[in-house]
Amino acid sequence: MHTNRIWHRSHAFVLVICCQLLALRQSTTPPSQSNLPAQQQPSPNVPPAANEPATQPPANQPGQMDPSRAKIRKTPREQAWQLLESACASDKTINRATAILVLGLIPNNAKSARLAEKALADDKAEVRLAAAAALGEMKSRASIPKLRAAFGDQDPSVVLAAAHSLDLMHDHSAYEVYYEVLNGERKAKKGLISSQASLFHDPKKMAALGFEEGIGFIPFAGIGWGAIKAIAKDDSSPVRAAAARVLAGDPDPATTKALTDAAGDKSWIVQTAALEALAKRGDRSVLNTVEKYMSDEKDTVKYTAAAAVLRLTAIREAVKSDGHH
Repeated sequence: MHTNRIWHRSHAFVLVICCQLLALRQSTTPPSQSNLPAQQQPSPNVPPAANEPATQPPANQPGQMDPSRAKIRKTPREQAWQLLESACASDKTINRATAILVLGLIPNNAKSARLAEKALADDKAEVRLAAAAALGEMKSRASIPKLRAAFGDQDPSVVLAAAHSLDLMHDHSAYEVYYEVLNGERKAKKGLISSQASLFHDPKKMAALGFEEGIGFIPFAGIGWGAIKAIAKDDSSPVRAAAARVLAGDPDPATTKALTDAAGDKSWIVQTAALEALAKRGDRSVLNTVEKYMSDEKDTVKYTAAAAVLRLTAIREAVKSDGHH
């Protein structure tokens, strides 16, 4: 009995000591994670819930987009303009010329027209030519005065490109240039290419102009493969023939005489183009002149003359018929 009381007292003493030790341990250890504020709790090593955003990686972690940079990212349109504007200001002539030329693909746009107009004053002829051609392609009618001013350019290829662009926009001032190219003299003493007029009498330089891209002078589509094989490297007839075709739309009576003279040119290519232009003009007063070329020794010339006679005769008969009524 006595022994049992001793055992119970000992057991109670041990329990007291254990409780004191447990209380001491809790007072010296950090608070549990459950007692930490929500924002201080360490994230468990598990993926975030479906409705919770993933934890953002450090800003300098490799492969991650800097949020501040993402905000200023340019749109494709802005990138395209930046690319072209940089090329238009490039130190390389080929880059400037190419960028200016492709501006013709952007019609009805003030910026593209402004860049092309500015390039008309470039110190390189290739760039000025590209600018003149681009303004025509984009049909920038507001640029017509600047294209007319380009008739005074020191390089004839630029003058021809400006004339072609004006013709595309149906501006009659283009005929001044084509008349001089075909006839070898200034129309009504109003030469617009006076500074370089002598170049239009140099067969080799004229031939080189005829093969420039983008000027619109190559008349081979209307002449055929035979003409291509017949043209020598120093032959200026392609340029003059192309000029004759454009002049078909010039209402000036002086051009009628120039085309009539060209119908007797030593080059059958120019002859053919001049007869074709006379037919398209519909001026029946040249009928008698055109008729004599039906006996030309060159088949292409006489065939073209025959077609011109038929067309002009039909016009004359129609006028007579209308007059009787």
